[in-house]
Amino acid sequence: MKPHFHRVPVPVQNSFSVRYDQINAFGKLLHYHPELELHYIIRGEGIRIIGDNVSHINAGEVILLGEHLPHAWREKEIKEPLPDKVFQIEAIVIQFTPSCLGKGFFHLPEAYLIPRLFELAKKGLLINGSTAEKVKSLMRSIIDCSKFEKIITLLNILQVISESEEITSIAKAYAYYKADESETDRLNTIIAYTLSNYNKEIKLEEVAALCNFSVTSFCRYFKGLTQKTYFDFLTEVRISNACRMIIDDKFSLSYICAECGFNNVSNFYRHFKRIMLMTPLEYKREYKKQYAA
Repeated sequence: MKPHFHRVPVPVQNSFSVRYDQINAFGKLLHYHPELELHYIIRGEGIRIIGDNVSHINAGEVILLGEHLPHAWREKEIKEPLPDKVFQIEAIVIQFTPSCLGKGFFHLPEAYLIPRLFELAKKGLLINGSTAEKVKSLMRSIIDCSKFEKIITLLNILQVISESEEITSIAKAYAYYKADESETDRLNTIIAYTLSNYNKEIKLEEVAALCNFSVTSFCRYFKGLTQKTYFDFLTEVRISNACRMIIDDKFSLSYICAECGFNNVSNFYRHFKRIMLMTPLEYKREYKKQYAA
């Protein structure tokens, strides 16, 4: 998908950006930037789009995004307003360019694992297990570090990740974009509409009308940009929300099926197994097994 270019604000006299966010909305829908991004979701629910992958957000996730990798975080819609000073999302974000510590720094012989890590990060990396716990601790500490200590902590984080095998690629293919702005606005309108209405019946005619296309032209346009049909994308969004509801363990599968926009349970099961490579019940068991330890 072709995203907006986003200029990351780096404070004067700083080599890279460190943020501690307490917010109610993630902001830009789909964007990319030349900086790598290390994202620790302390609290928050919703959907993330990384390259060609659409998945639900798990609190506690640590994700490393490569340079120019399209990504978006979309928060869960809440029905009741939150109390004062209570925020839906809490996250720590570190953004840095490969040359933030000087051109060629990460190509020193002693840092030979870092360029490999940056290359892997072009698909997005989910950091798992004990590695994730070490990185979370370091990311929490970097908030209050002095400027020089921030540099040391960033290097420690990159060392921990680069030496670990507890990393999983998120996207299936590399993505590098320099988008036309008007085209990007059009695509973002389509995605925003989908994320707001996935639980209802969506017809191609109404989505095509958002950008003044005929249905045929819209289908050709969307497939050309995303390498998938619009209904493939819509189904991925629905399954991602279903995964979140399954993890919550508050509703029956028939309720989840209807709430996520599927017209019958067998259709829901078929799409779920195709995308997740397991049934909803198997997914629930695997999730509980993974996070029970």
